Amino acid sequence: MNDDPPLKEYVTECPRCQQRVTATVEVYNEFSPDDDFEFRRYLIAQCRLCYQALLLEEVQDSRKYRRELECVWPTPPRALAETIPEVLRREHFEARTCFKSKAYTATVVMVRRTLEGVASQHGINKKPLYKAFEEMESTGLIEGRLLEWAQELRVLGNEGAHFTGKPVTRQDASDAIALAEALLDYLYVFNEQFSKFKERRQQAADMAKKAAQGAASTEATVQDDASQK
Repeated sequence: MNDDPPLKEYVTECPRCQQRVTATVEVYNEFSPDDDFEFRRYLIAQCRLCYQALLLEEVQDSRKYRRELECVWPTPPRALAETIPEVLRREHFEARTCFKSKAYTATVVMVRRTLEGVASQHGINKKPLYKAFEEMESTGLIEGRLLEWAQELRVLGNEGAHFTGKPVTRQDASDAIALAEALLDYLYVFNEQFSKFKERRQQAADMAKKAAQGAASTEATVQDDASQK
């Protein structure tokens, strides 16, 4: 085991910046054995761009330290569920890519494209886009609060698509991505999960009803046979 102190700086993926950054080590612990051949070290570092505290994990499998480490906290952005159509996941991935590149105006434009795709995937192609959202609400696809979210994202996307002289802030771009993910989850994950839940509940109720009817029929037959004796 190499007892030398770790490097002062490492390259890692900052979940807040959503890009590769240099992180400065503040505190680290000694290696603790994981098995007979591998040792781990955990380092608390600070992103040099946004100053977010990061927990880095280092696995030492040789005498050399790796300069690039995995950030294990905060956790990186999660992958979108496979139940979300691939075309929408691709659009949203591009929005994330724009955000990583600090192209915040392009980020909100891509979020708006994602929302257009959501409406199109449900067979709603009304123009302008706010009309499509209103139809989605009237058909029960989204509820009042989700409609409000979608409309605000649409407005932000419009501001990004047209020159106004006002920059799109990092916070607005980050919120747009998060709200778009919530909308996708609602439509393609939670709705489906709730539908399956109701289906299972209904199947269980039907089975219980049939079982009760069977038991009642059997009891009636037994009573009828007994009365005939």
